[in-house]
Amino acid sequence: MGTEICLEIAGVDVVCSKNSMGIDHGSLFQSKDRKRIANPDHDDVDGFDADFEMGFHRSLGSTKTRLDLLGYTMSTVRRHYERAAAECREERESMREYGVEFAQSTEFMSFEELLTFVAENPIGDLSNAFSFDLGAPRSKVIGRFHNDKRMVLLPFFDEHDTGYSERGHFIGSLGFLHPYSILRLLAECPENCLQDLIWLYGPLVVNGWAQITDFIPEARRTEKYLIATEGTSDIYILKRAIDILHPELSDFFRFIDASDRHPFSGAGNLVKFAEGLAKIDVHNKVLFLLDNDAEGRQAHNSILEMQLPSNMRAMTLPNHLSFERINTLGPAGEAISDINGKAVAIECFLDFEQRELPPPQVRWTTYKEKLGIYQGELMEKARYAKVFQKSDKINYDYSKLELLLESIIFECCQIAVP
Repeated sequence: MGTEICLEIAGVDVVCSKNSMGIDHGSLFQSKDRKRIANPDHDDVDGFDADFEMGFHRSLGSTKTRLDLLGYTMSTVRRHYERAAAECREERESMREYGVEFAQSTEFMSFEELLTFVAENPIGDLSNAFSFDLGAPRSKVIGRFHNDKRMVLLPFFDEHDTGYSERGHFIGSLGFLHPYSILRLLAECPENCLQDLIWLYGPLVVNGWAQITDFIPEARRTEKYLIATEGTSDIYILKRAIDILHPELSDFFRFIDASDRHPFSGAGNLVKFAEGLAKIDVHNKVLFLLDNDAEGRQAHNSILEMQLPSNMRAMTLPNHLSFERINTLGPAGEAISDINGKAVAIECFLDFEQRELPPPQVRWTTYKEKLGIYQGELMEKARYAKVFQKSDKINYDYSKLELLLESIIFECCQIAVP
């Protein structure tokens, strides 16, 4: 009969393969997700091999942004859905054109209606009781969906393909989508984010159809994002922020310190680095991250003029409301100024309220004629970084760093879905 391996959510198979690994789902998981997935039915079996229960296991919620970074954003899901609806409509209209009786609808849910349909049916609320009675009435097998007229408004829906449970019928009705699009769609419902995502590979390995070394977790080289920064302090802060705030994504990011072994300095370094990578047609996914100051804005404009390939993007550090009233020091003395776009370095996203730190102050330095503004620099920024190095999650305000990481992740997702 062979051995199946399935990626499942809440106990229902999303995609399966028989006698082979099939789709490599390792990128959905991290090393810490490899674990024994205990099955109570095996407890009393003599000579049972515990390797049979080995697999990867994490929540759907912790996989949501991983799916985004793999290119399965909601815009991708929408595109997949609308393409499926168009293909199904064309197929059914063609059958009618050639005189084939075909009663199914050529009108389908809008994508917004699909989102509502999913939100109204959290999979944890659906019965997953398996029906062994092949002659059982359809209403008993699929439960609430027996009289739900919306089911026939899904592309390629087959009313005779009932599935084996209420939950299985619901997820199976979305089977016209890519498996990862199904998962990302389900993840839009908060209740679904608590459900278990499991890839149980133990049976395939124990039965000799694969090797355990075939099952490697974490983002693949081609799926990682190289973040090119202006300096080493940026790299340290970003790495630590990701490890603390988003450890579930840490394997997706690599960092390039463009000041290392280059004869340039500052933002100009990144401009030349970007120009070089674009000219040699590097296929890596690269994000150039510039300070949100006068030099950074000027460099950002220069990079945009290069018309980067779709696997590269450039961004400046984001604006923040708290940066609109910062104490500044310049030729005219002290003042309260908005430093967004003029003096925002990555250290500005650290916690200014720590007791051992002075109030933040920016010193204006050189005037940038092209932009008509002064370049500024946060004074004593090394002290802010040093305190951050010793910080813990309880007594430190990470809210600005969270905003920064959200901005970086957003830009990376734009690379994933050009």
